[in-house]
Amino acid sequence: MVPVKVYGLPMNGSVARVLACLEEVDAEYEVVVVDLHTGEHKRLPHLARNVAQIKRLIGIFFFFCRLTALQSGASFSGWRPDSLWIRTLHCLASCVMLPIVFQGLVVPVYMGGTSGLKVIEENLEKLKEIMEVYEERLSKLKYLAGNFLSLADISHFPMVHLLQETPYGSVLDAYPHVKAWMAAVMDRPAVKKVMVLMKTFG
Repeated sequence: MVPVKVYGLPMNGSVARVLACLEEVDAEYEVVVVDLHTGEHKRLPHLARNVAQIKRLIGIFFFFCRLTALQSGASFSGWRPDSLWIRTLHCLASCVMLPIVFQGLVVPVYMGGTSGLKVIEENLEKLKEIMEVYEERLSKLKYLAGNFLSLADISHFPMVHLLQETPYGSVLDAYPHVKAWMAAVMDRPAVKKVMVLMKTFG
């Protein structure tokens, strides 16, 4: 089988999520680094890639994930009846985690700047409110969509991993079920491999 080409930086949450899914189904892939810092993603030849082909690849990829999951007995059924609720919470969590990661990790480490403490504090408070909902959910279920791993869980690990790389990762300590859930996700061999890639290509 021809390896899937994944364009981007593994440190990017969306790229890491795709890589984790590919690892979970033992698919061959090749990371083609696209340097966002220099704006490579806005220039040729990246823009010249056939968008229609990329969309078809995405469709084939998710079909492949679902089919392989069924064959292996695993579950990647992120599209359950409650998946809209899960995806909405994922968006909320990412939207409030992202400013914390940017100000707490990207600005001081990669840009040599000073963290915006006000932005961090505001979003930490928002994150705590959201984590209360997660804690309640995960006190009843092992994973977000039920007692099985799904795309909903895999989707969360990149941003949580980056959050833990900041001085503010301890915010999750107050939520034992959330910590146990994410520890289980991050303990998967596929996710461990991607976390190494995130650091290597960071």
